[in-house]
Amino acid sequence: MVNKIKIYKNFEILKKHQNAMILIGNFDGLHLGHQKLFKEAKKYKKKYNSKIGVVTFDPIPKMYFDKSITNYRLSNLNQKSRYFSDYNVDFLINKKFDKKFSKISCHNFIKNILCKKLSADYIFVSNNFRFGNKREGDVNLLKRFQKKYNYKLINPKPLYKKNKIISSTLIRKLIENGNLKIANQLLTRNWSIEGVVEKGRMMGRKIGFPTCNINVKNYVIPKVGVYAVDVYIEKKQKKKSQE
Repeated sequence: MVNKIKIYKNFEILKKHQNAMILIGNFDGLHLGHQKLFKEAKKYKKKYNSKIGVVTFDPIPKMYFDKSITNYRLSNLNQKSRYFSDYNVDFLINKKFDKKFSKISCHNFIKNILCKKLSADYIFVSNNFRFGNKREGDVNLLKRFQKKYNYKLINPKPLYKKNKIISSTLIRKLIENGNLKIANQLLTRNWSIEGVVEKGRMMGRKIGFPTCNINVKNYVIPKVGVYAVDVYIEKKQKKKSQE
């Protein structure tokens, strides 16, 4: 049974979701490094009978600040929600990253959002997490304010493979270079995209190889080549016609 996740677009959450464990990050692809963080959160959830909440951003901040970056994502919101459900996440805050939000100081982010709005008991972040105007906040700042705002910071060590930190950036490069096998190992599943089939020039069917065209939108673009894929078609209930 899939865990149903409540999705918020801002930090005004229900009271039942306050005093939870909050995991913050883009979590693009939810790879092995991210999974380490989520597995740790599951242990705390069982031990303290708490809820797990995730704070993520749309667009990814790097894409917001550099408009030239277009094909970048490993997963969309729908995919991430499914991945989160595997780790018993109770709610997701998918915050729009815009100019106003980017100007919030790191101190106000801690005081007004993490503490006043979310009342976070535990905050889980990776080592490279930065926040606040001009990325002025970091893990060390979160550690300094633990006692003042009555939360506990959980900051697991990064996960390495062959002396490289497992990261979304590393996996993007692997996909761009056509190394899908290694990328899939770091994702612990086959990399996939979601989209709507669009009508093309219908050239493939003329030579016996009909194709389907999908708008990849902001997904990272794999190296040009021929790939074997599995296709899953969303089932939609057809309306019965009335005579």
